[in-house]
Amino acid sequence: MSATIRAIGTAVPTRTLEQAAVRDLFVRQPDLGRLGRRLVPAAFDASAVEHRHTVLDELDASHAAGTFRDDAGILRSPSTGTRNDRYRELAPPLFVAAAQDAVQRAGIDATSITHVVTVSCTGFTQPGPDLDIVRELGLRPTVFRQHIGFMGCCAAFPALRVADAFAASDPDAVVLVVCAELCTLHVRASDDPDQIVANSVFGDGAAAVVVTADGPGLRMDDFATTVVPEGASEMAWNIGDEGFEMVLSTAVPKLVGATVAQAVGPLLPAGGAADIPVWAVHPGGRAILDRTQDALGLSDEAMGPSRAVLRDHGNMSSATVLFVLRHALDDGVDDGTPVVALAFGPGLTVEAARLTAVGTTPRTAVPAVTTADDRTDVLAAATAGVS
Repeated sequence: MSATIRAIGTAVPTRTLEQAAVRDLFVRQPDLGRLGRRLVPAAFDASAVEHRHTVLDELDASHAAGTFRDDAGILRSPSTGTRNDRYRELAPPLFVAAAQDAVQRAGIDATSITHVVTVSCTGFTQPGPDLDIVRELGLRPTVFRQHIGFMGCCAAFPALRVADAFAASDPDAVVLVVCAELCTLHVRASDDPDQIVANSVFGDGAAAVVVTADGPGLRMDDFATTVVPEGASEMAWNIGDEGFEMVLSTAVPKLVGATVAQAVGPLLPAGGAADIPVWAVHPGGRAILDRTQDALGLSDEAMGPSRAVLRDHGNMSSATVLFVLRHALDDGVDDGTPVVALAFGPGLTVEAARLTAVGTTPRTAVPAVTTADDRTDVLAAATAGVS
């Protein structure tokens, strides 16, 4: 028996970054070399991102200076410890907001939740945001808690597998999975091409799902994982002295294009990708989406949700594919409709899932994406007076 995703909740910080404004902020940095001055505008303008969200108000040049930017508009590079302090302060409200949205959409009583699975790769803290979820949502203190950390952009899939296993072992289980990433905590001015690409595409956000053994929603039929060993040095996520460091080389889209069809193949029907009407592809970047579309022969319509999330939110690491899945389903899908979701992470790892719409999934009047202060005032309190 396969478990079902009953609802998907989302949340973003209140601060919106317009791509052109952030591009100009990075171009103005005095230590940027000749190569960097060419690469920054090229990367930002080619990203297919129009705006993103951040927990760092000071990345908006119109806002007061702070830990990451001085009064002269020069970007600072805080230590990893300082960045993680901000994670500990600012991540919990996003976890809570997405969780509240998912629980509301699922129409369940929070006290019925038996398991909480949290996911994040952009910070570490204990006690963790899982306890904030328990406290703010009024979950029972006996709820089982599991954290999946530092697995990168594809980590929602291991979390869904864990939720599926919990539901399979206990038909009465109600599992809440929450992915939250504060990617912009790790931006810094740099001439390094990988860091420039990261600066141009990553944003902050959170997504959550409620999983039960049955009921209407998205039935999780099967999963597939493929590791591409030659990509291990091309996509990586490491801890440095001045934040976490992204390795995202230009070889990644080519590797994705060369391997994605084989990776997803075991989940497809006899007719192949053309027989799957709904796709949720993690928008790691525009080139990754282009290569995936070409390799699988997907239509522009099938790729629409992925490109829309990239445009409006950027890459929010582990939470992003759930945003895409939510977007793809917002207009409702017919009972029995097959869906395939996939994401790419360090390794190079390709994670995929085949799902089926069961019951009805009508469009809801609840806003498609909430901001953290729609659900809690903790974020506003945490950022008040930061300078």
